[in-house]
Amino acid sequence: MANSEIILPSNTHPGDSTIETVTGEKFKGDGYYGRSDGFHTVQHTLTEFVGTVYIQATLAVDPIDDDWFTVSTHDYPVYADEGVTGSYITNFVGNYVWIRTVIEYTDGTVNSVVLNH
Repeated sequence: MANSEIILPSNTHPGDSTIETVTGEKFKGDGYYGRSDGFHTVQHTLTEFVGTVYIQATLAVDPIDDDWFTVSTHDYPVYADEGVTGSYITNFVGNYVWIRTVIEYTDGTVNSVVLNH
């Protein structure tokens, strides 16, 4: 049975070029359900976004801040000085108990981050 859920709702930068950090709530990963394949897909949809999207995971059942580690990092824009708009997909494998998103950005909007597993 596959699960699909929004793990980070829409966040818009205030537009003052300061670095804003948003940490999403924890969501159940494959390890929580005891699944053996550990295959996860994350789609983040952005509008004029300038910053970094981190996908973090933990093996801890009841995690504290030090238990989280980054499994995927995406810096935007890659080649231009202007923000990016579009949907971007990444896959990662691990029997992680919990998954979350952290964004650090100076402009734009994260429309959503969706986890499928």
